[in-house]
Amino acid sequence: MAEKFIEWDATNGRYRQNEGIVTSAGAGDAGKIPALDSGGKLDISLLPTGIGAATVTVPSFENLTAGQFVNLYSNAGVMNARLADANNNRRAHGFVLANVTSPANATVYYGDVNNQQSGLTVGLEYFLSETAGGVIAPAPTTAGSLAQRLGVAQSATELVVDIEETPLELA
Repeated sequence: MAEKFIEWDATNGRYRQNEGIVTSAGAGDAGKIPALDSGGKLDISLLPTGIGAATVTVPSFENLTAGQFVNLYSNAGVMNARLADANNNRRAHGFVLANVTSPANATVYYGDVNNQQSGLTVGLEYFLSETAGGVIAPAPTTAGSLAQRLGVAQSATELVVDIEETPLELA
């Protein structure tokens, strides 16, 4: 719940208690006071267009778990998200920060910080794993697999994501 403030209501000549908005519905919310969400941050809907994480929202082809890396592909002409997999030539395009039960929509992040990891070693570069959706260090070495750099660990749970666009197919 947002903190409350007192405002003058000119229609009845009295003060009333109100609270800031956590999300914006657009122009109808112009002039309203924003409030931080439950994570202590501003919701993306309160920011100007073009500010915030680069994302795309697409249907999920399969269940996804927060932190997993995903492959975007055409499923009968509709972009879908499925688990990226170095072993199946499904390169990573982004990652999800929330669990998604298929066929619900998934918000796929193209970059930024994936803070849903565990067991990372600070400073190590991580690569797409041969286990669907996962990360590994060092890179896979199995012939036919992809060696795709995903980013570098800044903590045990945070990977600074900088996905390599053209992964190497191992011989």
